[in-house]
Amino acid sequence: MHVLLAEDDALIASGIVAGLMAQGLTVDHAATAAHTETLLQAADFDVLILDLGLPDADGISLLRRLRAQGLSLPVLILTARDAVSDRVIGLQAGADDYLLKPFDLRELAARLHTLQRRVSGRSVNLIEHGSLSYDPSTCETRLDGRAVDLSRREQALLQALLHNPRRVLSSDQLKDAIYGFAEDVESNALNVHIHHLRRKLGNGIVETVRGLGYRLGPAGDAARQESGQ
Repeated sequence: MHVLLAEDDALIASGIVAGLMAQGLTVDHAATAAHTETLLQAADFDVLILDLGLPDADGISLLRRLRAQGLSLPVLILTARDAVSDRVIGLQAGADDYLLKPFDLRELAARLHTLQRRVSGRSVNLIEHGSLSYDPSTCETRLDGRAVDLSRREQALLQALLHNPRRVLSSDQLKDAIYGFAEDVESNALNVHIHHLRRKLGNGIVETVRGLGYRLGPAGDAARQESGQ
């Protein structure tokens, strides 16, 4: 899951980024409303965590503007404003969830997974794809009933594919999903992760669409059967 965090408090932001990344999420951070809008235009995100007290704009005003521009991204407001009226205003402005500070990182992660699950039209966290199953909330991957150990980067790559099962994703889109904007990425890094995922889940799990990018393919035995092996 690729998360955009809009939070002006550097200490809070660093804790959220570290905590969510430890749970397998990819997180980018913006400290202002302007930077938030810039990042939203530059990459695809799965969810926005929005603090209401940004230095250059009120979070509610930003949210209303983003919704008016057609942004359909799930938004979770994360704020110390605890009045019922504040929550009502936030939800009416277009927020999908509202969490008060202080909070538990486990609850925040659970709420993010719930938002993504709703967008995907699933009633449970578990994603099943043929003989492959993946639970983003526990980072547990199974193939033919057997546990498969995936690195955090491999999980991010698999999630991006599973959440876009019929869509061709470009190299840049997959790199954003895996790394975000915070890191310098070596030119062959994506190919390395694709190679490892194919080795662990079957050669067909990542299909190359020449000139366009990659898409989700069959896993495990289904991949071998389609290739005639």
